[in-house]
Order: sequence, then structure tokens, then C-alpha cells
Amino acid sequence: MLSIKDLAVSFKTRRGEVDAVRGITLEIAKGETLGIVGESGSGKSVTSYALMRILDAGGRIKAGEITYSGIDLKRASERQMRDIRGREISMIFQNPRAALNPIRKVGHQIEDVLIQHGRATRRTAREEAIKALEAVRIRDAEARYDAYPFELSGGMCQRIVIAIALACDPQLIIADEPTTGLDITTQKAVMDLMADLIRERGMSSLLITHDLGLAAQYCHRIVVMKDGELVEAGAADELFASPKHPYTQKLVDATPRHDATIRDLLPAEIRTPMPEHTPADKPLLEVINLVKTYQGKSGPVHAVKGISFSVKAGQSVGLVGESGCGKSTTSSMIVRLLDRTSGEILFDGKDIGEISCRDFIKDPMRSQIQMVFQDATDSLNPRHTSRQSIAEPLKCLAHMGAKERTARIEELADLVGLPRPLLDRFPHQLSGGQKARVGIARAIALNPKFLILDEPTAALDVSIQAVVLNLLVDLRAKLGMSYLFVSHDLHVVRLLCDHVVVMKGGEIVEAGPANEVMENPSHPYTRELLSAAPKPPERKAA
Repeated sequence: MLSIKDLAVSFKTRRGEVDAVRGITLEIAKGETLGIVGESGSGKSVTSYALMRILDAGGRIKAGEITYSGIDLKRASERQMRDIRGREISMIFQNPRAALNPIRKVGHQIEDVLIQHGRATRRTAREEAIKALEAVRIRDAEARYDAYPFELSGGMCQRIVIAIALACDPQLIIADEPTTGLDITTQKAVMDLMADLIRERGMSSLLITHDLGLAAQYCHRIVVMKDGELVEAGAADELFASPKHPYTQKLVDATPRHDATIRDLLPAEIRTPMPEHTPADKPLLEVINLVKTYQGKSGPVHAVKGISFSVKAGQSVGLVGESGCGKSTTSSMIVRLLDRTSGEILFDGKDIGEISCRDFIKDPMRSQIQMVFQDATDSLNPRHTSRQSIAEPLKCLAHMGAKERTARIEELADLVGLPRPLLDRFPHQLSGGQKARVGIARAIALNPKFLILDEPTAALDVSIQAVVLNLLVDLRAKLGMSYLFVSHDLHVVRLLCDHVVVMKGGEIVEAGPANEVMENPSHPYTRELLSAAPKPPERKAA
């Protein structure tokens, strides 16, 4: 169905031409799901953008051939491509909220595609759009038709994007990191849904992901990319069980498994002894009967329902649960981005919940509580370079001089593995993994006592994830930092956290030592979370 031969893609930059894809060759057969895996910046997404002919203005297909069902996509006119996009080849983008128009009802966005490709008239479009919503198993599709993206959860927005992609019954679906940032049960529901629809409709699909467990579970074949080149290809089970290329071996070894430690996931050459840390007996943070209630159109909405837990000095506590369970609301109240409805937030013995969000900005404790946000793109100022973003807390809260600030910024860049030349780049010039590192560097700039990490490794490839987690372990040991690690990735939580708190529907349903909760979960919901996690095949012993 699809054939790519010797594809080369380059981008013009101020410093000259950059080769993003260098002579790759691959094929997708009818009914096949092909996975492309590799690190951030390896050329995975650029390959798909070249295929769809949606490269940025500075990008161009330098060489090679792209043939879809006998059509030469490289030489097709823009008018032909507009007809092919959506009708023959559809794409599911990484960030569903960014892919949807925020000021247009989701039903109307599905109608746009149907009308554009002649699959519906103005009169029949609403009915066909509702059918498309029902096809992706959205409950009460008629009501959701009139919803705006901001009124829906991340998982629901992803289903809307899938509905748009499938509306015209395309023959090829390109899914670019379709579950990044989704909780583990929603991820499984979305991937199972895609797999079912692809199978029922006899479509082919291209799954781009950094999650090797996900690729192993849903793909027939996998190709591995590194630095714009294809380094290995093969059947999914075979490639994971017996990887041939050193880079593939590195990726497989870095994939979190049930019995792995962080040091097991690191390349051998950078493994160091695990630093010792002993959490103090005294809590640094105590959350007592914390409640957050919003006033909705049809009455109060209880986002957090009287939860209590504590984090000791030097301890790492994992907060896990589905989208909408109250994890992010809880962490936003602790970092004082949201005011509580009731309850106490004791930090170093002081109830910081009594201080309004507006006043807390000026409080001396502000520098001691920092946050790494889930979406690195949205949390960085698009007009600031990496250097300026990392400098912000140093200027505003530490009042450092220019010389001292420059030295600290470069030290932080080295700490998080961000090459110094990237300090002068803007967010749009960085990969997802690089942007995440900038966010972490900014958060640790002031050596805070307490760090809230909201899905900090969700967008990172596995080898970078291992290095970042290792960095967080080292920082906690060296600086005595405490972490509240908000995540849906239970493998990662078990690697980093001493203690786990499981939330569902605004309440805590289970809490305890990480190993105990992971090995012997007592609540059915915790067992459901654990069973939903993708499990990569075991690598055969050499």
C-alpha cells in the first residue's frame, strides 16, 4: 500500500541545512500495522510529515520516492494532496488539544472533514458526525457533538481526533504518539479502540511511538530510527526478544520492566553506585482533609473529596490514577496555583493553604516548592530561549547577577543533559524531550526542598527517561529534595517512589509502600491499573 524508498528530508536553518531524515526505506502492506520507534529527534515524525506533505516552510524532501497505492506523493500537486489527506491517508497527532480548534464545537470539526471530502452534505453532516462519534464509543454522542475541546478530558479529546481521522474511511492511518499524556487505562482503551477499528475496516496503520511496550503490543513489524536513519527492522516479537543493533539493544534495555531498577535501565558506561538516602521521620508536607469544589452549571462538582497524605523530607511519593481523578487539582493546590475549598496544606509546619495564590508569589516559601509540568511546550514561553526560561526563577526569586546566573544556567543544562548550544534556541526549535529537560532545569534552579513532577517523562523516549529518572534520584540524594511524582506510568512510579497514593474519583482508594502496593494491590482499581500497563516482551539472554 505504501512504499518509501531512500527518503531524505532537510531543513533550512540560520546555521545552514540540517538533514533530519537520511535515506530511509520502508513499506506498509494492506492491513498491516507498522511501528516506528526511536528517540526524540530521530526523524520519526518528520518522516510522517513528509509522507503527508505537511513539512514546515523550511523543510523539503531532498531525495527519494513516496508511493501510495500507485500515486507518487512526492510529485502530487497540493490540490491532489488536499484530496488524499483525510480521504485516503489520515493522521492522529500527538497533542489532541492542539490538533482541535479550541473555539469550534467538536461536532462541527468532524462535519468539516465530511463535507470537504464529499462524504456528507450540509443537511446530513450532523447525523454523520454523530455516527462518527458513536464509532469511537463516545457515550451520549449527541450531547458531545455540541461540546468544545476544553470541556472534555484528554482521553475524550483523543477519541474526537480519532473520529475526525476515521470519518472518511481512509485506507492508511498515521498515529503520531497517539497516547502520550493519557493515563494507563485510557491509553489501553484508546489503543484497543484503534486496533479494533483498523481491523474491522481493513485499514493499514503507521504507529509512531517512543513506548516500546506499546509498539510490541500493537504492531506487526517495527522499524527503529536513530539520527534520521533506519538502523533495524523486523517482526515485533523477534526484534524485542533478540535485538541486533547496539542502539536497539540500548532501547530495549532502557524499557522499564516489573523487576528493573533505574540503574538497570541506564547504559553500562554511565551507571554509578545508587546514592543512599533515608527519608526523615518528620513530614515536610502534610495534606489534611483537602477539598476542592467547583460550581458547575448543574450544581457543585467535587474534584477532590477530603484527602489526606504526607511526604517526608527526602521522600518520593507517587500519586497515580486516571484522568479526572483529582491528581492535577491536588498538585495545583499544593504548589498554590489553585486555592483550596477547605482542609489544610502544611509545609514545614506552616499552613500555606491560608495564603492566597496571588500572595504566595511573594512568600519566601515560594522558592522552596517548584513544579515540572506535563506539557513542556505549553509551559515554556514561546518567545523565550531555553536560557531565558531557565533564568526566570534565578532573576525573580534569587536575584542573581548576570555572571553568576550564566554559570548556574550552564551548570543546570549539564545536569539535565541539555547540550549548551541548545540554550539559545526557542521552544519550537527543540524536540519534545529537549523541552522537557528545559522545564526540569528551570524547576530545580533554586534547589527547592519540594518538587512536584506532573508526568515529567511522559513525552520522553525510554533511554532519555532513564537518564532523567536517574538524575532525579541523584538530586534527591544529594540535595535532600522531596518529590510528589504525578504519573500514570506505574513502572516509572515503582522505580522512583518510596510510597504510592492511588486516587479515583477525587478520593484516595489505596496508599502504602511502593513495592507492597505494586506486588499485592488490595483495591480492585489498583489491580485494574496494573493490568492495563503494556508489557514489553522479555529480551532473550545473550
